[in-house]
Amino acid sequence: MDIFGIQQVLGKTLTSFKTAQLATNLEFIDKVLFVVDRKDLDYQTMKEYDRFEKGAANGNRNTNVLQKQLEDETSRIIVTTIQKLSEFVKRNKTHPAFQKHLVLIFDECHRSQFGDMHKLIVQNFKNYHLFGFTGTPIFSANAGRKTNPDFCTTEQAFGEKLHTYTIVDAINDDNVLPFRIDYVNTVKAKENMTDKEVQAINTEEALEAPERIRNVVEYILEHFDQKTKRNSFYDLKGQRLNGFNSIFAVNSIPMAKRYYLEFKKQLEEKNKNLTIATIYSFAVNEDDTEDGILDDESFETDLLDTNSREFLDFAIGEYNKKFKTNFSSEGNGFQDYYKDLSDRVKKREVDILIVVNMFLTGFDATTLNTLWVDKNLKQHGLIQAFSRTNRILNSVKTYGNIICFRDLQQETNDAIALFGDKNASGIVLLKSYEDYYYGYEDDNGKKQLGYEERIALLIQKYPLGVQIIGENNEKDFIVSIGNILRLRNILSSFDKFEGNEILSERDFQDYTGMYVDLYQKYKRQANGEKESIKDDIVFEMELVKQVEVNIDYILMLVQKYHQSNCTDKEILGTIDKAIKSSLALRSKKELINGFIDKINANTNVMDDWTKYVKEQEESDLVNLIKEENLDEEETRKFINNSFRDGQVKTNGTDIEKILPPMRRFGNENRTERKQNIIDKILKFFEKYFGLGINKDE
Repeated sequence: MDIFGIQQVLGKTLTSFKTAQLATNLEFIDKVLFVVDRKDLDYQTMKEYDRFEKGAANGNRNTNVLQKQLEDETSRIIVTTIQKLSEFVKRNKTHPAFQKHLVLIFDECHRSQFGDMHKLIVQNFKNYHLFGFTGTPIFSANAGRKTNPDFCTTEQAFGEKLHTYTIVDAINDDNVLPFRIDYVNTVKAKENMTDKEVQAINTEEALEAPERIRNVVEYILEHFDQKTKRNSFYDLKGQRLNGFNSIFAVNSIPMAKRYYLEFKKQLEEKNKNLTIATIYSFAVNEDDTEDGILDDESFETDLLDTNSREFLDFAIGEYNKKFKTNFSSEGNGFQDYYKDLSDRVKKREVDILIVVNMFLTGFDATTLNTLWVDKNLKQHGLIQAFSRTNRILNSVKTYGNIICFRDLQQETNDAIALFGDKNASGIVLLKSYEDYYYGYEDDNGKKQLGYEERIALLIQKYPLGVQIIGENNEKDFIVSIGNILRLRNILSSFDKFEGNEILSERDFQDYTGMYVDLYQKYKRQANGEKESIKDDIVFEMELVKQVEVNIDYILMLVQKYHQSNCTDKEILGTIDKAIKSSLALRSKKELINGFIDKINANTNVMDDWTKYVKEQEESDLVNLIKEENLDEEETRKFINNSFRDGQVKTNGTDIEKILPPMRRFGNENRTERKQNIIDKILKFFEKYFGLGINKDE
């Protein structure tokens, strides 16, 4: 029997999959069992394995299915829970599977595998190799009090470490993001209070006070758009999304209920449209445990008290109304709710998910960037919970955002030191506002310019209204704006930055417009196969989209122009600059200007804009179909699907259905004609998509 241990922070599932895959290629290995400690991880692991290779692994809903898989020679990789595997062992003391040559891979091996189930499994299987994966191993320093002192650290349970890959390594390798942490004081001490009195206000009674809950919810709703970057746009799997979403970790089920109701109340009062959901189940210890490990919430809701169960059904009922689903808190209905909720959080269809322990470990969603915390966290639980936010997605998401409503600063520093090293906080945590604004020296002693100095240099070298001459200057300007965009992206989440942007909104739009001009210039050159500096530099176009104006802003300016009796020409100049600064709106310039030309004293800007766009869209579509002799029914269907999906899919059979009859041979160049039609459809799509007029957007 060989026992091996392995621990790492990032890519555990992918590494385990490759380990399993390689192991099944060895002739002497009969099966590979990937063992997780919770049903939700069972489901997520199967989804991840299917993403790596469809059908490579076998999941199971119960112990009977697991037994059949162990007996079936074609089931080479099996994903199961430790509960199902230990139940199989109890039921089948003399099963032939115990004699097979197996590889057992334990995920999150800092958790329940330390108990009797783990011992039961390793005592009954006779011929195996054992691997354990964890991002937060248990050392003697954080082992807490265990009933078995000989079996309480990861190394004692799984053998010598094979490899360590810490969060510091992962951040340095650009595999995960660092964290930015705000500590928001929600319980203020009165003047002249003694230390003992100050400590007393940290009691649960003070933390659970209705006025404090109200203030926390007010803070979240006030800062939600800022922290989750709801003014930033990006594309995700064919969908155009704005910003990210968040999880709110609270310390108990009663607090989850109170916060859920307070959110609903304030959202209605403030007329804000955010989707709130909650999920919880029974756990032995809802709040902080001695060793910092977040206690499991099972899928068994029967152990919940009556009030908690009824409230869970109420919350699930509201979810059902919102998404037209039919889940409940009973049995498979609750498991299916978990799965559906998991998928919708990943698609950014849920804005704030209120949890106690669920979703704080083992759950990955790249669209999630913010964790609100009103819960005691430390060691494993703290790192695990924070790490829900730092999965890499795009250039807009540059860090995981943590907002703590409890003082967890010491616990954070201790956890980072434990799972990184004593100097890790300089890498794991973002620098201060002052560092990014005024500049700092990096670890190599090199000065990094701050936002203030970069703006000063930009104004000095490239004053507005002066043309940039020469390729070298253009390249330098592009790099300069890129650096400023990246700094603004970070600084925008600091409350201090508001009012300290230096450049006025209009001047910043002018610089952004110049940047977009150069982007389009070099994009055209690249398409024309001319030599281009675009290969030497990176255009931060996702960050441009983050700060670009939207159609609502333009219509607000048009409304102001209308209110001036169409005489304030400065507003027209502002509209023109705003359009030039926006990639999305440049393609709509003709449409916007055409509407402005039609404005008179009787115009109702909002209503007439909608009517105007619909008329123009229909006219342009009819002309396109007529000019290119397209199939009308298929073309309209294709355009509607494009608006729905947020993109024009130029591959596949759908595009072929709309094309006119064309000879494949002869004088007519079919490929060129098809490309010409695609270009016109793309131009039409860019002109009308994102206006909020089409019903499928």
